[in-house]
Amino acid sequence: MIKIFSSRLLSVVATVFSVWLIASAASPAANPKREFRGAWIHTVFQDDWRKRSTEENKRYIRTQLDKLRRSGINVVLFQIRPQSDAFYSSKYEPWSIFLTDNGRAPRPYWDPLEYIIDEAHARGMELHAWLNPYRVTSSAAQKVPEGHLFHKHPERFVRYDGKVYFDPGRPENRKYITTIVADIVKRYDIDGIHFDDYFYPYPAKGKQFPDAKSYARYGKGMKLDDWRRDNVNRLIEEVSREIARLKPWLRFGVSPFGIWRNKKSDSRGSDTNGLENYDSLYADVILWVEKGWVDYLIPQLYWDIEHPRASYAKLVDWWNRNAGKRHIYVGQHIEVTMKKSAPAPSRETTQLKAKIDMTRDADKILGNCWWPSTSLTGNFGGIADSLSADRQGTIAIPPSYSWKSTARPESPFDLHALRGSLWWSAPATNGQVNDCVRFVVYRFDNDDSFDLDDASKIVCVTPDNHYKIDKPGYYVVTSLDRVNNESLPTEPLTIK
Repeated sequence: MIKIFSSRLLSVVATVFSVWLIASAASPAANPKREFRGAWIHTVFQDDWRKRSTEENKRYIRTQLDKLRRSGINVVLFQIRPQSDAFYSSKYEPWSIFLTDNGRAPRPYWDPLEYIIDEAHARGMELHAWLNPYRVTSSAAQKVPEGHLFHKHPERFVRYDGKVYFDPGRPENRKYITTIVADIVKRYDIDGIHFDDYFYPYPAKGKQFPDAKSYARYGKGMKLDDWRRDNVNRLIEEVSREIARLKPWLRFGVSPFGIWRNKKSDSRGSDTNGLENYDSLYADVILWVEKGWVDYLIPQLYWDIEHPRASYAKLVDWWNRNAGKRHIYVGQHIEVTMKKSAPAPSRETTQLKAKIDMTRDADKILGNCWWPSTSLTGNFGGIADSLSADRQGTIAIPPSYSWKSTARPESPFDLHALRGSLWWSAPATNGQVNDCVRFVVYRFDNDDSFDLDDASKIVCVTPDNHYKIDKPGYYVVTSLDRVNNESLPTEPLTIK
């Protein structure tokens, strides 16, 4: 495929589109073998969870994961703490109001996080637990459920624009949120912890965030804005260190608002004119990358390619140039992408292919994440059909996290066929980063070349040690460790 994307070309955006049009549609072999393909499954304001029975919710999860996998998704970000409550069993916080009534345990009992971990892993997918750190209520009409910390220590919370938040300026709140994360990390077999874009709340016109008391007590002479940023920085650093202490292989990622700073505010900023993470949400996400506190960022680039105030094309280039030594994936808004036509003179009726091609041609951007998952599983604008037929039509493995480990895991061994299936033996695990946790099955038509970089040859990613043979060929199997390093392959096995 023709190389189309560079920062130099973005000075004349129209040139980018003209060159892009020359590129042919991606063939299966052209799709990358390594790519983060995520989807956000949100639970906030999703009352259907509460209306469905336990078995109906389990069936819903299975159906959603099956549809996501058919669309090429390999990482699921599941919202388990939408507003300081729990879609999992917690001794610290009540069950979510979007799952049960007034904080009561679901009946018949089940643990959604535990269930979706097992189901995602069974499909060869990663599961990242998605938390919102500070939010307690999402509307003025909501009440804080019984048993919540708010009722015991109301002084640790503030009301802003009718909603309740943890006060980010209080050290005990940082410690509490870090404890929540640690509890999840210790008890669940997740692959990552994920925070979304809500740190200090989005500004409400004409209203000041009510943290004067905590600022007077803890500000220590800092400017208010700097102190607020420092509060968030400290939270990210403390959460990062606790995760690394408990399970060094776990990923910690954040999906910030798509603009760090505008160029008019900072010469290092993007050529945009919108709300800024740094100045409005007090999230200095570039610092987090520089310090190594996060393993990935998923900036939410929810605009169309030529948006006059926040151009997707310009922002892809900016984030690519500011990725540092951590991973960047692009947050994609499905409805915006599928409703907007590609820029002229293209005849594409959506921006899907153009947007994906731009991320793939940016050398530091290693994937995409789709919002919301329900638009993907609902095939909004034909997106699921398009992805499965083209840009995500082959199986991809998430990128490896080289700063955690570069060592290869042990290879599977004793590959053989029995009763219509491939079987192999798996190396023993011992709770370390290089444990073999999944296996990649490749099939080749001939024995002239076993190109393991060809994504079209991957037929399965599985946690199991067997695979049902569906056609003859030459098969090899590799193992993946907890940070997606891949082993050397087994000896080929010929199936006639």
